[in-house]
Amino acid sequence: MPPFCDPSPPSGALAVEGGYPLRGMAQVSGSKNAALGAMAAALLTTEDCYIENVPNIGDVHYMSQVLRSIGARVEWAAPGVLHIDPSQVQDVAPPSHWVASMRGSFLVMGALLGRFRRAACAPPGGDVIGQRPIDVHLQGFEALGAHVWRDEERFVAEATELRGAPIFMDYPSVLGTQNLMLAAATARGTTTIINAACEPEVVALAHMLNRMGAHIEGAGTHTITIEGVPSLKGVVHRNMPDRIEAGTFAIAAAITGGEVEVRGSAPKHLCALIYKLRQAGVEIEMGEDWLRVKGGGTLRPLVIQALPYPGLATDLQAPMAVLLTQAHGISYVHERVFDNRLLYVGELRKMGAEVVTMGTTTAVITGPTRLMGASVRALDVRAGAALVLAGLVAKGRTIISDVHHVDRGYEGLDKKLCALGARVERLTLGQG
Repeated sequence: MPPFCDPSPPSGALAVEGGYPLRGMAQVSGSKNAALGAMAAALLTTEDCYIENVPNIGDVHYMSQVLRSIGARVEWAAPGVLHIDPSQVQDVAPPSHWVASMRGSFLVMGALLGRFRRAACAPPGGDVIGQRPIDVHLQGFEALGAHVWRDEERFVAEATELRGAPIFMDYPSVLGTQNLMLAAATARGTTTIINAACEPEVVALAHMLNRMGAHIEGAGTHTITIEGVPSLKGVVHRNMPDRIEAGTFAIAAAITGGEVEVRGSAPKHLCALIYKLRQAGVEIEMGEDWLRVKGGGTLRPLVIQALPYPGLATDLQAPMAVLLTQAHGISYVHERVFDNRLLYVGELRKMGAEVVTMGTTTAVITGPTRLMGASVRALDVRAGAALVLAGLVAKGRTIISDVHHVDRGYEGLDKKLCALGARVERLTLGQG
């Protein structure tokens, strides 16, 4: 198949006509966040890597450009199968404008440091959702024996030899844990990451690295042990399902009073969401790789907190807030991961939502509120998805601009929703 198309953000918007319950089956795509880690891991070897179940989304396009910019060959081998040939990688400093496109691109620093013992990378970009310091990454590299410094717009890490060491993380950062796993996989000796992130995406990366020849134990717990090996080999790796997309469809079914079977999901990764939806009065059945979500009853108010895994995922906080605008009573939303992830509240208010913020991390929602169609703007990936959900239940037509944010994280969200009976139209510039 041909290589990726131009990943420039498309212009346009989504128009959502509310009032149509979702019914049918939704197939979940591969995980956005896990795919980015797997793409970075491919840089640790000189052999071909094939990653299956990769979503064709904006962030994967951006990451492919980061890898290509340093010499890797990246192309679709088949629909959903990404082929990465890292044998010609020589440059250890990807262009800053590509790294600045999203936060996950910073994972190449740990991989390049692990393979070449040198890496230079600009601070990562991505959504404006609060402080996400990279100190845990840089301090971890230093603990492994690298000298780290700032050279104009880039951080540089260099080591004659990487040596295993105990690393205590001040915060269980997912990207920080992944970056240190990548760097430590080929370090000499044993590395122990204490207070590591437990997210399923960390477990998925450890699984891939182990299949490449690494020795990693404890992924999924707060203590990960890595016994360094001299080199890694190529691999065929299957990407995990996207738990955030699965959760988004579950919430969509509940908020529209519909009934949707979410296929290709991993309910074991959504325990907190499932518990909270049931607490709100939503009916849920599940199997090993599917969820059946039925709305239509009276929604009860909730107190929810976005927390590190296994808590409710911060990426599902905004969609859940939309659900709570339809609950009968007062709900409280607490964001405990990022300090500025309630910016979408202003957009929901344009649609009539009764939401009061307390500082930058708590929202008080009074419902039920009859949302009204309005012109709103997607401020980031998950806020954009939340506004789509709001449009599904609002009276009239909602126009969501800056839809490229949604396309960064969701593969064909508009088409999948239409297949469930929603009325969603993609507009080009000048329409609407």
